[in-house]
Amino acid sequence: MEELKELNERIVSCSRCPRLVEFRRKVAEKRPRRYKGWNYWAKPLPGFGDPGARLLIVGLAPAAHGGNRTGRMFTGDGSGDWLARALYETGFANQPTSTHKEDGFRLKDAYITAVVRCVPPQNKPSSEEIENCNPYLVEELTLLKDLKVILCLGSVALRGTLKALRKLYPEAGLKGIKFGHNRLYTPEGLPYTLITSYHPSRQNTQTGRLKWEDWIGVFIRVGEVLE
Repeated sequence: MEELKELNERIVSCSRCPRLVEFRRKVAEKRPRRYKGWNYWAKPLPGFGDPGARLLIVGLAPAAHGGNRTGRMFTGDGSGDWLARALYETGFANQPTSTHKEDGFRLKDAYITAVVRCVPPQNKPSSEEIENCNPYLVEELTLLKDLKVILCLGSVALRGTLKALRKLYPEAGLKGIKFGHNRLYTPEGLPYTLITSYHPSRQNTQTGRLKWEDWIGVFIRVGEVLE
């Protein structure tokens, strides 16, 4: 879709947040030894996936040595490993791994984005940085015309998504939506079903807060809604 391509080009060239511009470059300059040979992306990340997607997955932001390194959302880190495997096992991806931009990983009926497009220090973007990025999410929601389900990974992703939805659907019943794992909302006046889930970060997966059966259950539920 030409409009999505043009949007993604604008996202990649964005420099609205000086703190994030500086930090993403600093991460690339001080990369760990295991990535010594990598030419880091170190730019804002556009969304990617199927332009005809019925599922939109919204994350927080690129990981320092994941998307900020590889140039693709949820690619090259532990969170990406969990997401790719779940998408493959539930029919939304063509393979169970997502390691780099040229690895052949393709989404089917799904699109991945984030509420912040540059890696933030300590994974904590400011409210102003979230707001600076929010128009991009608004545009994606406008351009992805077949969407039926929005899956928010983490409370920050939900907050940024609700901010965008309020701009598009000011009369929708979005009050009372709270974050929790595998919660489902069908607000009046909104053409989407909202589902919330813990983010598959190592902080959640390695501590047992997010177990595989609970994680894959989210995507099984998404499939049931789409059916």
